[in-house]
Amino acid sequence: MYKIVFLDIDGTLVNHEKRVSEGTKQAIKQLKQNGIEVALATGRPPYHFTDIAEEIGLNSFVSMNGAYACYQGKVIPQKSEISKDLLEKLMKHSSELGHPLTFSSHLKTVSNHKDHPEIIKSFQDLKLDYCPEYQPQFWKEEVIYQAMVYCKQHEEGYYHEMIPELTFTRWHHLSMDVMSADVSKASGIKAMLEYLGFSAKEAVAFGDGLNDKEMLTFVGMGVAMGNAHDEIKPYANMVTKSNEEDGIVHALYELGLLTKNCTRSS
Repeated sequence: MYKIVFLDIDGTLVNHEKRVSEGTKQAIKQLKQNGIEVALATGRPPYHFTDIAEEIGLNSFVSMNGAYACYQGKVIPQKSEISKDLLEKLMKHSSELGHPLTFSSHLKTVSNHKDHPEIIKSFQDLKLDYCPEYQPQFWKEEVIYQAMVYCKQHEEGYYHEMIPELTFTRWHHLSMDVMSADVSKASGIKAMLEYLGFSAKEAVAFGDGLNDKEMLTFVGMGVAMGNAHDEIKPYANMVTKSNEEDGIVHALYELGLLTKNCTRSS
């Protein structure tokens, strides 16, 4: 029997308008009523999904691609920050190529470029009324869990080759998430499962993006959305409908985690 369900946000929980359907809201409510834990598992930092979490009544999450996890508002200890040495290395190589960076602590995200159009574009695409403030020394002063480097796809290989101690995962056509090499959504989920005393076999995870591969293979039931990246689907146990078709609800029915009184899209 599954005891916990992890939900990616973008491309999974929300539609293209970044909204959660009523059917999905009701499904989450019923899961909780049935004693099943529900948590978010996202690349976003906590302050970039506050409204969504409040709307669906969740206070447990794996954020920043696994680097920062909380259960019911309590931080789960992990050694997941990016070291200053590696941040300095990232700064050096990105500067040489003219690529801007953002840096995320558990409290805010800042940039080493002021009002860069590619950074602004990526945040607008998330429907965030926010642009990282310019604080070029922030990475030296604060604990950084995740960074983003703004480069095109054909430029990715340089970073993989020059800084193998970091993981680079594309989430936007303009940008890649940057984490310590041993950090992924799977590592964050593992930390939460250990905290709760659950096994990986007792967990379900839904995702659609390149940063979801590890968690889909780690849990007992990995579910890829119908709109998922083609590279991700082979790593899932199940492929459901798209995020525009209440794919989460559809899969939860298929898994026997919802009963007929919960709204289901046709």
